[in-house]
Amino acid sequence: MTLGFGGDVAQYYAKFRRGYPPGILEVLRESFALTPHDTVLDLGCGTGQLAVPLASHVRSVIGMDPEPDMLRHAGEAATQQGVTNVTWVLGADTDIPSLGALLDGRPLAMTVIGQALHWMRHDTLFGELVRLHRPGGGVAVLANGSPAWLHDSDWSRALRRCLEEHFETELKDSCGTAAQDRIRYTQALEAAGFEDVQDRTVSYSEELTSEELIGGVFSAIPEGRLPAPADRPAFAERIRRALPPGDSFTEHVRVSVLTGKAPEEPGGRL
Repeated sequence: MTLGFGGDVAQYYAKFRRGYPPGILEVLRESFALTPHDTVLDLGCGTGQLAVPLASHVRSVIGMDPEPDMLRHAGEAATQQGVTNVTWVLGADTDIPSLGALLDGRPLAMTVIGQALHWMRHDTLFGELVRLHRPGGGVAVLANGSPAWLHDSDWSRALRRCLEEHFETELKDSCGTAAQDRIRYTQALEAAGFEDVQDRTVSYSEELTSEELIGGVFSAIPEGRLPAPADRPAFAERIRRALPPGDSFTEHVRVSVLTGKAPEEPGGRL
């Protein structure tokens, strides 16, 4: 199953979607005591923003995504950076039982899900993942800041008005980044048997050019709703005209890292 984020959308994603600050990797390493002997799963890996940098800290990474074009760009990013210990797997959260069988009893140290959980059936997923991790390992759910059109700033509000007028719909989906989403995920992790569930944050600010801002918007529009190539320059210009004057726009990003550890002796460990 694909979600409509292939083709040109995947290309915009690879070029413009922001990665994760170095502090996030430190949180992940410390949370699960990652070692050079470990294997981790990046579920919903996209174009490799987490899988590629994680690879230098562990023995191997499994990058799994339902979009072939996302995996192609991820593989290209890994090759460009000389990363050779990532295996790219076409699959979704519904394929986790099959992945568990392929692991053949070899436990994962961590499953990381970077701003993709809102596309998944998280209650069932957590129940399937709890059996796949070594003692001290577990799941990390990352929220890489709110969508650009949901920030508390003049430029974000102007962007939201422009997009809502263009698509004739109200934009209010937080994509799993809102406080109530984190509470739901916390409760689901605990219900599945994960322990010591914690939510930590890393905050930073960055300056975006209008090109970067518009490219990020394009990366978030499903392929079926992305304007045709001939219409994109006009759409981009419409966004530029809607934004406040200026050459750059300050984005304050709050990255949330929600972690839950697998129990020491979970029933039915593979």
